[in-house]
Parts: sequence; C-alpha cells; structure tokens
Amino acid sequence: MHDLSGIVKAYDIRGVVDEELDEAVVRDIGAAFARLVGGPAIAVGHDMRDSSPRLSTAFAEGVTGQGVDVVDIGLASTDLLYFASGRLDLPGAMFTASHNPAKYNGIKLCRAGAAPVGQDSGLAEIRDMVEKGVPGFVGRRGSVSRRELLADYAAYLHELVDLSGSRPLTVVVDAGNGMGGHTVPEVFKDLPLTIVPLYFELDGSFPNHEANPLDPANIVDLQAKVREVGADAGLAFDGDADRCFVVDENGDPVSPSAVTALVAVRELGKDPGGVIIHNLITSKAVPEIVAEHGGSTVRTRVGHSFIKQSMAETGAIFGGEHSAHYYFRDFWRADTGMLAAMHVLAALGEQPDPLSELTREYSRYAASGEVNSTVAEPDQRMAQVKAAFLDREGATVDELDGLTVEVADGSWFNLRPSNTEPLLRLNVEGPGDAEMARLRDEVLSIVRG
Repeated sequence: MHDLSGIVKAYDIRGVVDEELDEAVVRDIGAAFARLVGGPAIAVGHDMRDSSPRLSTAFAEGVTGQGVDVVDIGLASTDLLYFASGRLDLPGAMFTASHNPAKYNGIKLCRAGAAPVGQDSGLAEIRDMVEKGVPGFVGRRGSVSRRELLADYAAYLHELVDLSGSRPLTVVVDAGNGMGGHTVPEVFKDLPLTIVPLYFELDGSFPNHEANPLDPANIVDLQAKVREVGADAGLAFDGDADRCFVVDENGDPVSPSAVTALVAVRELGKDPGGVIIHNLITSKAVPEIVAEHGGSTVRTRVGHSFIKQSMAETGAIFGGEHSAHYYFRDFWRADTGMLAAMHVLAALGEQPDPLSELTREYSRYAASGEVNSTVAEPDQRMAQVKAAFLDREGATVDELDGLTVEVADGSWFNLRPSNTEPLLRLNVEGPGDAEMARLRDEVLSIVRG
C-alpha cells in the first residue's frame, strides 16, 4: 500500500521521482486506472524526461495486469496524447511533469475522448484504491501494442487551420528542450514558414532554461533571437508542449488574453454566435471583443477541468486561460498550444501588418501578470484583503475562485491561494498602467503586511 497524499493534485499526479513516485507506485496507479475506466485499452504516452520510459512501462504493467490492453504511442506532447484519446476513443495517460524541474515526473489522465480526470472525476477514487490496495485480477493479461500517431496528429491540425495560403513567415520557436522539439518539425514542415529552432534537443534536465514560458526569464533567449534574425513572430512551448506563449516581431510578449481574443474571433468566423469560455483571470477585453463579434462568453474558475466541463455543458467552440492553455471543441475540448499557435500564424499570414499591429486591437488594458507572495497564513491575509474592499463604494466582490474585486475606476484584481504552496497569487488589470499599479500596490501592502 502507498500514501498518495503528497502527489495526487487537483488535476494530475506529480511528485519527485523515486522518492514519491516510483515504479511500484505507478504500477498500482495503472492498475487502479484500468479498473476505473475498464477496457478495451488505454493509450499511454511519455515526454523526454529520463524517468518517463520506465515509469510508463510500469504503468502499462499495472494496466495489463488488470486484463486491459495498452496502446503505446511513445514520445508525445500532452496534446498528442489527447489526440490519441480522441481519435482512438480510448482513455489516456501522459507521463510528464510539464515545466517542473528534472527531478519531478507525473501523470495526466483522461477518459475516452480526452475527457478530463481530476479530483472529482476519478483521481480521488484512484488514490483511495491504491492506498487500500488494488484488487487483483484473474483472467487474460492485457497486451501492449505500439502505434505512431505524430503524422496523423499533424495532418489533423492542418485540417483545422489552413496555413497553405499564408505569406512566407519567419518564426523562431523555443522548445525549451521539451516535447515541442518533437512535434514542431512534423507540424510545421511543408508550410510557408522558415523555422529558426532554439533548444529542440530533447533533454529532460532542461540545460538551457526552465520550460515555463510564463516566467519572463525563460523567454529572454527567444526575444533576443527574434530581434536578431528579424523574425515575424516567436513561439515558446512548455515542457510537454500543451502551452504556447507568443512574442511579436519586436520580441514583446503577446498576452495569452490577446491570443484568446484573436483565436475566439477566428473561431466565431467559422461558427457565428458561438460560446467562448474564459477563466476569471482573463482580461476584460476577451468578453468585450467576443460580444463585438456576435458571440457570447461564459466565465469559469481557473483550471482545465472547469474549462472542459463548461465547454461540454454549453457547447462552447473555444476556451482560453491566462496561463496560455487554449481549448478547442474540434480538438475534443482539450487544450493544445500548437493549434493556438497555428491560428496566430494563420491570422498573421493572411494580412500584411506585423504581429504587434495585428494584436494591438486585442490588448486594451494594463495587466500586472501573476505576482506571487509567500505568506504564513494565506487564509488570514485573504480575509484581510476582502475586509478592506467589502464596503468600499463602487467595489464589487465575488468568490467564484479565490477573491475577485472590481473597483470604481474599472480596475480589478483576483487573489487566489496556491493549491500546493503557502503562496497567494495576485493578478491585477486596469484601464492604464497607473490605475493597475495603484491597485496592485494596495493589495500587496495588505498581503505582505
């Protein structure tokens, strides 16, 4: 039996390899997942971390020990695993710790059709089963077969976004030594794109920088290379390549909210009047722009399980998050940074203006980005912030996810506790830099004492 309290998170399983997550634990998790979802088979993929092949093999042993087959898709980005789950109509397991340091690994699970598995949709049951001891199985052992799906994945993305008529573009791509180095060459080949690669070598030790493009320190090389070669755009993928961050021809970041708005407009062009999902930290520009283009929006909590559930309930055509996760109805409601990147490049290639000009109309407000504060008592500090704004004239307060407050000048903030660390995460937006900074500093003065 095992104690999984430290590694079963809200949306996935993640821990330090051989301390919290070893073959024995993973084998039991595979067996529990097989019992949860049943047959006939489960698709399994893994990233480039040194521990991923052996952990995915142990997982397959647990699955087949329960009489369920495994379809091994080998090296994969997380969205390639989602493609396999959707195309083959099978549950899936992806071995990755995304952008976490090399000593970590993890498992992202989904049901058939890339439906999410989170705490309320299977993870709690898996944890309970493993901790109590997974029941044995009497009968035929499952088998493992190998299937290559990278070319099929690329072909499907080309069906969804046609770049063949684009003007020629030069694009710098920073794969961060992650799975973008595996998928980008296949997806972007034979397109009117000149790709300038950065760190395409698959290396789970991340020798150049952390594979987390939301941290400004990790896109410095991309920005410099874009300016050096005079590229039209730059793309940065995280470790498992399900998120994509964009910079313009000047090397300036394009906010994920602006990308959400741009892609939403394109998707509404194909499906007029459609529903767009956005989380509560996304810029106010997103619902404004969607409404201007005849669509409607639904606001959700942060996190892929909430986005995907809301998309299923509303029939939404697209969803976006501030963290550069982008979800598409036509991709089984799953998140794929690659498809969002293709939309941005298609929009750029269909018109003559540079990317900075193209995205200007989608960037209407000043944003702080995420500001993290380490605090000893997060709940107490949250309560203090709420008390400071609750009775303020012109302020509105809601607690859909953490604390969101809009003040009289149109500025707003969201303050949320981390799920895994003693941190409070603050995001602030205002009509201009001065309003944003004033509100940010006021909230931080309370949070940090």
